[in-house]
Amino acid sequence: MRRVPDLPSITLRARIEADADVLFRVAADLDTWEERGPYIPAPLTETSYRARLAAADSDNGLNVRFIFDVDGVAVGSVSLFEFDHLARHAEVGIALVGEARGKGIGTAAIKGIVEFAFTRCNLRRLHLQVIESNLGAIRTYEKAGFVLEGRQREHAWVRGRYEDILVMGLLRSEWTP
Repeated sequence: MRRVPDLPSITLRARIEADADVLFRVAADLDTWEERGPYIPAPLTETSYRARLAAADSDNGLNVRFIFDVDGVAVGSVSLFEFDHLARHAEVGIALVGEARGKGIGTAAIKGIVEFAFTRCNLRRLHLQVIESNLGAIRTYEKAGFVLEGRQREHAWVRGRYEDILVMGLLRSEWTP
């Protein structure tokens, strides 16, 4: 387990079987689901989601995933993926249950994965993608030190309209632990 600095009740830890229910709830939430992938929008079944988790567990360490909890209750996941071991960078992703948003929990989780990436994985750069209308997420990333690096115009189909994808990044040399 890894405690996140400044917010002692938030912990980053490995996923256990009991976390599957909350992760499924986040993934299946159609109100916040962002249709950014090449997949046809469709309801997510618990069976298919559990199969996705099993496949992710067998990725041979290509991704780093943490569950984050508040006072022992899982509220989301944060991960590093798309590693480039030569250039020393990776992408960051986060998923958080709706009732935990807007309380600083996501910010603490992002700060925790940033610290892990720079001090444990010896990465020198992190990046992420976020839809332009997700202002809460953008504020979270900025609080963790990420800056806007670029924009993919009308790149995503999100809830009935095209939206820009913002690309944000953080260099280890800019990071303040």
